[in-house]
Amino acid sequence: MRKATTIVCATVFMCLSLFGYGQSGQTEYEQIATTLNYYLEGGTNNDFDTLKKAFHQNATMKFIGDHGYQEVKVLEAFEKGMKPGPKQNRETHIAQITQTGNTANARLEIVYPDVIITDYMNLLKIDGQWKIVNKIFSKKVILNNTLNLPK
Repeated sequence: MRKATTIVCATVFMCLSLFGYGQSGQTEYEQIATTLNYYLEGGTNNDFDTLKKAFHQNATMKFIGDHGYQEVKVLEAFEKGMKPGPKQNRETHIAQITQTGNTANARLEIVYPDVIITDYMNLLKIDGQWKIVNKIFSKKVILNNTLNLPK
């Protein structure tokens, strides 16, 4: 009986390893979602310390702004722009995650009463941790809440 139990335990362990469970007990997908949620929760709660856990220190943000193409260091931009205060009036969603090996990308949706921001994040698994290394985004203004989104 003891030999059978040992074989079953070893088989389960091997199967879990094949399905991408890391040392934390989370799948790769769950680890990536945790990283993305640091960004989403930090932004929603105006909590820079939580937000910065999501990003590599050299991460960039690229976007089309009022003056055309712009590129900034993410953490510098958020540190300057994020002020402590009440929770943001927004809903956030991880719409999609795709992962291959130590690379991943994700599409996030941040819905405010008058704007939808779509973020596209590129992540790398660096020293065993998923970090966002690049962010691009787009804004869509909602006129008169024509999309019938919750307020």
